[in-house]
Amino acid sequence: MSAEPVLDHVVVNARQEFGAAEECYRRLSFTLTPLGRHSLGSINRLALFPRDYLELVGIDPQATAPRAELLASPLGLNGLVFATEDAAALHRALVARGAPVEPPADFSRPQGTAEARFRVVRVAASHTPYGRVYFCQHLTRGLVWGAAAHAHANGAVAVARVAIAAPDPVAAGALYRSLFGDDAVAEVPGGVALAMGAARLEILAPARIAQQFGAAPAGGGMAALTLRTTSLDRTRRALEAAGLRPARDDGARIVLPPAAGFGAILEFVA
Repeated sequence: MSAEPVLDHVVVNARQEFGAAEECYRRLSFTLTPLGRHSLGSINRLALFPRDYLELVGIDPQATAPRAELLASPLGLNGLVFATEDAAALHRALVARGAPVEPPADFSRPQGTAEARFRVVRVAASHTPYGRVYFCQHLTRGLVWGAAAHAHANGAVAVARVAIAAPDPVAAGALYRSLFGDDAVAEVPGGVALAMGAARLEILAPARIAQQFGAAPAGGGMAALTLRTTSLDRTRRALEAAGLRPARDDGARIVLPPAAGFGAILEFVA
């Protein structure tokens, strides 16, 4: 079995500031799912799109053991998650190729009268200093997408791009070659890129990130999230109603500064 680079979702880490993250993304006119409580000791809400989603995750104040990996990770855009239909087979294949992955792990969260269940294969944290990278198998996919509304007042319908700032983009890209093969990673101006189904991962030098978005995280990190929208006019109206001023709006894209996205630069494109 070979790994396929298809995006499942992206994660914004709020740690103990989950309420502030919720408020931030509601102000951005996202429709968020009801509060979920993971068996890992974390809480979440999702902004669902037809084929992927944005997850807000934080520490559950009711948990007896806080989720250590979140406490050890920076606030803001922090998780890049690929899809898999068979986590166990994927893990065997990646280990055979020498990829730095951990054994599959299961967790769950109640959803109504049912239980949403997941199986993940995580990349070793030592290989991703800019954030968490893992594969997710949805064992109960219908519970995640089935009953929740996908409509967002800002018009967002998909994740189009994730941008990571790295001092040495080519070296950072070596991880994705080990996961998906040498041919999956291409050189682009200022860094490297990986197609993730309909979305795209770009690992770029901080100067390139700053050139594109007007800001870049000091020392590198997951920097920016591009969201596809049904209409930039619709996005613009929603942001104006919320009193949010874009850092850039050139007619083809709207860029919000990190403060507006709880540490993540948000770019909207049609």
